[in-house]
Amino acid sequence: MELILKNGRVVDPLRKIDEVLDIHIANGSIQNIKKKISLKKGRILDLKGKVVAPGFIDMHVHLREPGQEYKETIESGTKAAAYGGFTSICSMPNTKPAVDNGKLVKYIISEAKKYNFVNVFPFGCITKNREGKELAEIGELFESGAVAISDDGDEVMDSFLMRQALEYAKMFNLLMVTHSEDAYLSDKGVMNEGYTATVLGLKGIPACAEEIMVARDIMLGELTGCRLHIAHVSTKGSVELIKNAKKRGVKLTCEVTPHHLILSDEELITFDTNFKVNPPLRSKEDIKALRNALAEGVIDVIATDHAPHAEHEKKVSLEDAPFGMVGLETAVPLILTELFHKKILSIGQIIAAFSQNPAQILRLENKGSIQEGFDADFTILDLEREGLIEVEKLISKSKNSPFNNFKTKGQVWMTIVGGKEVFVAKAK
Repeated sequence: MELILKNGRVVDPLRKIDEVLDIHIANGSIQNIKKKISLKKGRILDLKGKVVAPGFIDMHVHLREPGQEYKETIESGTKAAAYGGFTSICSMPNTKPAVDNGKLVKYIISEAKKYNFVNVFPFGCITKNREGKELAEIGELFESGAVAISDDGDEVMDSFLMRQALEYAKMFNLLMVTHSEDAYLSDKGVMNEGYTATVLGLKGIPACAEEIMVARDIMLGELTGCRLHIAHVSTKGSVELIKNAKKRGVKLTCEVTPHHLILSDEELITFDTNFKVNPPLRSKEDIKALRNALAEGVIDVIATDHAPHAEHEKKVSLEDAPFGMVGLETAVPLILTELFHKKILSIGQIIAAFSQNPAQILRLENKGSIQEGFDADFTILDLEREGLIEVEKLISKSKNSPFNNFKTKGQVWMTIVGGKEVFVAKAK
């Protein structure tokens, strides 16, 4: 069915568009964009007062399938993504078994198509079973549809092996996504090393555990010329290393999560395990540095690091609880509330970090912009709509979020994937 999106405020940072336009959609793609479009047949959707953005892309999602379906499945995770305003997501490979072969890449792609909520672009592993000992079949992963490789959840500690991985990835023009953590420095750490950890008597994870590996991977990326993307940056020191490397021309991009932009390590004073994430929540000084880096374009992407865990896994001591929180359904309203309405980022900067930049980094064709011939993937926003995050109402199978009862301003109003409405907000 043909569809016209009428009277919406179209914001496309790539084309520097911010004006009220109509968009004609047919056969899953954008047919025409102009001031006024009339249609003799099909549907008209009046979006007056709404922002029409190119579909948001989450570069960092743990779907847990295969192997941990009690936490999340491809079906529940992709549906949660649609509810959260994401039209495409990247699935991380730290499943059980790990995605270190082409068969599992193809399985994830086919399962996602079966449910048809959002587009899923799998990451494959750097090393077999993510053990950091032997390279995975990188060529096979690429040929099967992996858009990047990562051992996310663990760093490849062997620098020679990491160099080899970067060289192989470059051969296939694959993106290398790193988890920057020196496991020897962070071992048994629960939260950020600092004043709060000392007061609580908890073992801390120092900022340098991240920064040492950021520095190493930048050096190896510079040596090999491979495209490098640093996941979930969390410290002021990492920002400085990335900023300097970009000035030197290193093929480097990076991401930050909403929780690292909003929450500090002081939240752990409650001993709520939902605040336990990896990398850990850092200091208020780090938050300020991350926000400034995002505003300046040093940080390219906002990604959720959606990490679902079952209730029984989180309802233990801080020392024993797994790291991670869910984020697919809370990311956009949190960012609009804390960064847009507090005038830290413009709506164009937010859209670029959620859409344009991920599409370009991942080299996804026909995504990240509103152009004729591009996929009809849209995230429709109501910037003034107020809401309340109610964790028990989340679509995700897991509810491990610390944002329960958090008041928000700015909501996802509709998610459109390939011209199909996969989420529409309920009328108030």
